[in-house]
Amino acid sequence: MNKDLFKNRHQVIQIIIAFFAVVFLLRLFYVQVIDSKYVSLAKNNAIKELDVYPTRGMVYDRKGELIVYNEAIYDLMIIPRQAKGVDTNKLCELLDITKEEYIAHLLEMKHAKGYSSYKPNVFFKQLSLKDYSRLQEYLYLFPGFYGQVRTIRKYPHRVAATILGDIGEVDDKSIESSNGYYKPGDYVGKSGIEKVYEKELGGKRGKKLVFVDVHNREMGSFNNGEYDTLAVSGDNVIATLDIKLQEYAEQLMINKKGSVVAIEPSTGEILALVSSPGYDPNLLCGAVRGKNFKSLLTDSMLPLYSRPTLATYPPGSSFKPIIALIALNEGVQGVNYGVPCNGAYNAGGVIVHCSHHHPSATNLQYAMAQSCNPYFCQTFRNSLEKLPNTTTAQAFDIWVKACNSFGLGMRTGIDLPSEVSGNIPTVKYFNRIYGEGRWKFPTIVSLGIGQGEVLTTPLQMANIFACISNHGYWITPHIVKKITDPLTNKDVTHQYVKHEALIAKEHFVPVIEGLFEVVEAGTAKAARVEGITLCGKTGTAQNPHGDNHSMFAGFAPKDEPKIAIAVVVENGGYGATYAAPIASLLVEKYLNDTIATKRLPIEKRMIEANLLNKYGVHTNKTAAMNAEGEE
Repeated sequence: MNKDLFKNRHQVIQIIIAFFAVVFLLRLFYVQVIDSKYVSLAKNNAIKELDVYPTRGMVYDRKGELIVYNEAIYDLMIIPRQAKGVDTNKLCELLDITKEEYIAHLLEMKHAKGYSSYKPNVFFKQLSLKDYSRLQEYLYLFPGFYGQVRTIRKYPHRVAATILGDIGEVDDKSIESSNGYYKPGDYVGKSGIEKVYEKELGGKRGKKLVFVDVHNREMGSFNNGEYDTLAVSGDNVIATLDIKLQEYAEQLMINKKGSVVAIEPSTGEILALVSSPGYDPNLLCGAVRGKNFKSLLTDSMLPLYSRPTLATYPPGSSFKPIIALIALNEGVQGVNYGVPCNGAYNAGGVIVHCSHHHPSATNLQYAMAQSCNPYFCQTFRNSLEKLPNTTTAQAFDIWVKACNSFGLGMRTGIDLPSEVSGNIPTVKYFNRIYGEGRWKFPTIVSLGIGQGEVLTTPLQMANIFACISNHGYWITPHIVKKITDPLTNKDVTHQYVKHEALIAKEHFVPVIEGLFEVVEAGTAKAARVEGITLCGKTGTAQNPHGDNHSMFAGFAPKDEPKIAIAVVVENGGYGATYAAPIASLLVEKYLNDTIATKRLPIEKRMIEANLLNKYGVHTNKTAAMNAEGEE
């Protein structure tokens, strides 16, 4: 019986041991396999997962000049759960912040989306290499803190800010739409090339697992880097810009509001695109971005506003070549058609004055050279009233479609984030305003001289003259020439669309001859450059809010053109006062690479011209910020 009792007890003990063993094994299985919380805790205590940010692609101009590159900075990261016993006084001293600012940083971090006390969080952004090096030797005093290398953009030429764009912290909307790729603290392109080509420039982030000790110091790679993933560098972008021409254009536009757009007609490549006043793109780099962005945003001169693609103006007399081309194409008048000019044109009681006294125009070329308003009012009238078997509305609809074919009244499709379409009024528009059948030529006579409801952007104006110089076609304007993979050195180029104007090719010849006469002996003869066959048209756009806008658009040389250009100087008065001389200097600089000695006084006058008082501004706030940035 004693043997049976002993045997029973032995079995009970075995059962109990087996029971607890099973419970222990099940618990161990649950902890190690099923419940990821404990895996995460263990991992965070011994292994740290670091983001490896890719090198952002660089940007070069059309001649291979580096115009955007990267510079290393550091984010100070914190794992809050590990940040115990931190010497806050020393940390504040090294970061050059107060205790209150230290607490503010902690609170800001805790209220950030995605905050976790177990995961790395950004505590202090964008420390320079110098500041981080000073901090690094004391990191052992700050458990839970470590540095993570990042890069910021640098712009050595300090120009083309609205084209190149800037980098900023990703917003919540982009994070949500990225399927987990972006997270708080990541940086992406916010404007310009940086935004449009974010996918190509941004590269692909990698991961690195490292062992850390109790002081959160890195002790080496986990498992020899078996689970690490390499970052993939961004592609390099070759821009169409000529950075030297861009710099010169911005210099000529100092202390003026307006735009410069220069295009290579045969390719649609943008050679220069200036929005003035501009700003040093370095002002929106690094830790100072937020502060400087607010200053630029509140500047009354609107330096963040991209005038070449967003500002619209009545084109004024710069529109007259289009009026002439449509009339010639419709066959309603010939090249030798003449119109008497007595200083004014009477359109059913609506009086349109000529800009200056000159002999009556006996042909198209002379009318273009003298910019005769009565001539082009009558030319527009002929397009509406002399087309056989059509009403005024039907003829006007044909006229509108011809304008559209030059890229007017629509976006050109340039590879920048924002562009407006300008305005070419339609039959439907005038029917809504005046009633169907209740409007005729006198109602819309001002369109014949580029006033009234016609609105164009500076980009569209340059594009029109590129089309004219090509005898009837234009290529979608673009900023990027090609994209290059830095590892394989392979290029990716885009095929841009060729657009045909609805004008027969032969009609461009007399109009181009007229544009040549404008510069040789007409309203823009101050823009004449010896040895260069510059063709163009001055414009004076009416402005109800102050002095008129000075405009010029043209191209050179007359045969096999290399550059088409449009210049707008707001409140600059006549087109010949500022816009034409600035355009001619830029054409001369691009084609000859220098300015002739006898034209240096013109250059000096344009650079020194200050129109700030016309804008109600006494000091150029943005220029002052640019100067501070250089220091």
